[in-house]
Amino acid sequence: MKKKVALVLSSGGARGIAHIGVIEELLKSGYEITSLAGASMGSVIGGMYAMGKLEGYKEWLLKVTRMDIVKFLDLTIGHGGLVKGEKIVQVMAGFIGDVSIENLPIPFTAVAVDIKRHQEVIFDKGSLMKAIRASISIPTIFLPVPYNNSLLVDGGVLNPLPLGLVKRHSDDLLVAVNVNSPIPYNPLQLKEESISHANGYSKAREVINQRWSEMINRGKKTAKPKPLEMGMFDLISESINLMQNKLSVISIEKHQPDIVINVSYSVATAFDFYKADELIEAGREACLKALDLKKKEPVG
Repeated sequence: MKKKVALVLSSGGARGIAHIGVIEELLKSGYEITSLAGASMGSVIGGMYAMGKLEGYKEWLLKVTRMDIVKFLDLTIGHGGLVKGEKIVQVMAGFIGDVSIENLPIPFTAVAVDIKRHQEVIFDKGSLMKAIRASISIPTIFLPVPYNNSLLVDGGVLNPLPLGLVKRHSDDLLVAVNVNSPIPYNPLQLKEESISHANGYSKAREVINQRWSEMINRGKKTAKPKPLEMGMFDLISESINLMQNKLSVISIEKHQPDIVINVSYSVATAFDFYKADELIEAGREACLKALDLKKKEPVG
């Protein structure tokens, strides 16, 4: 009989693509995922799996590795964020459609944060698309989502690894996936195409850093960051990563999951969606390592 798993997927931007590799390896290893919870990108991957659309979403992500991800960062001068998020939402809506969380074949929970009331907002019913859109609204980057006379932002702000929100079943294993871990990472050998794309993306990210700095400074031209300095784009990304890992560690200590799967934050930045193939493989390897450690634990 397959072992039941209550799977909790952390936030982490593009690093959350590693959740796909984790899910695939869990299934391959004979586990049955009977419930899911996630924050930010964890809610995207968890939601896609719960509704049976993960394989199609994976195929789309792998195609994105050959495209310019920068086109999805639709810059705006609107209040509360620098990216509208409309292009990304359109893609996800194409997969999700008009689906209610309570009608999913697998229990699913997403978390967002009410930035005005300073509290979590838990989505375990209602529109799956609205829940995910709220959960991925990274502060200062994506525009927040209006909700009940307030504004919702990324669930990772308060609960990047929502272990206490997943629906539990009798005799299941609580499995946590943290893609913001400060553990070492040995990069895979990249194909020439991936190297070329990475170089192009790096140059594009420099442009984004420059444009965002100019927007914040009311259109004034700003000097390029010196070698030891960080652009606004990278500074925000790194700060969010540090916060998410610290909160994830606290959640793990509190809830004591049966299995913890750690993926190094060094595998990618929060916006490196062009690394889908490498991220999926990193998730797969991290899952195998964690399952192997579980097998070696003393019984009783």
